[in-house]
Amino acid sequence: MSCCPILELRQYTLKPGKREELIELFDREFIEPQEAVGCQIVGQFRDVTNPNLFVWVRGFPDMETRAQALGAFYGGTVWKSHRDAANATMVDSDNVLLLRRARPDSGFDLRGTQRPPPGTPESHRSSLVATIFSLKVPADEAFLRAFELGAVPAGRASSAPVLAYFVNETSPNNFPKLPVREGENVFVSFSRKGGSMEKGRLPPEMVSRLAAPPEVHYLSPTARSKISG
Repeated sequence: MSCCPILELRQYTLKPGKREELIELFDREFIEPQEAVGCQIVGQFRDVTNPNLFVWVRGFPDMETRAQALGAFYGGTVWKSHRDAANATMVDSDNVLLLRRARPDSGFDLRGTQRPPPGTPESHRSSLVATIFSLKVPADEAFLRAFELGAVPAGRASSAPVLAYFVNETSPNNFPKLPVREGENVFVSFSRKGGSMEKGRLPPEMVSRLAAPPEVHYLSPTARSKISG
């Protein structure tokens, strides 16, 4: 089974010049304490085209664990010790999509993946592409099949495979202290840079379901991101 049944895609708009400060703090202080209480920190990234955007991905085995883990972390000493410094870098931290795997095997495959240790220097690792599709109606079997039979093979053929894909989680946000975007129909895919979706080659069956043009983010992993591209 792939990681993770429940996923948060978190986009933080930061104050100008503050992204590296937050990344250094996040990679040093916030990874292991979250994972110790039940979160899975899948990846954290610089948005390549927006110098004030920090994007990270956090997963959970289920919604019940999410509520418990978030309560433990945000009620714990690590967050209380560093929250003022973290919040001081931010303009907005509420652009969050709560997602679930579209298929049992459509999450991130983290088998054999090792997180770089603290103090690992930054390197120019391969970028990922996160594509957010806003849909007129929820993604159904026909939409998923169009993606799997069209976009997935095209990405594989271009040496830019799809890594994972998700749909919006429909259950209520069970940790309301952290807002999420609710009432939206979305489909989110992650691929290696060069994938077919970033080039606009979408199956017609997908295009007809879109409520807006796809939102594409080119993501460069930080030194300690588990997903490195």
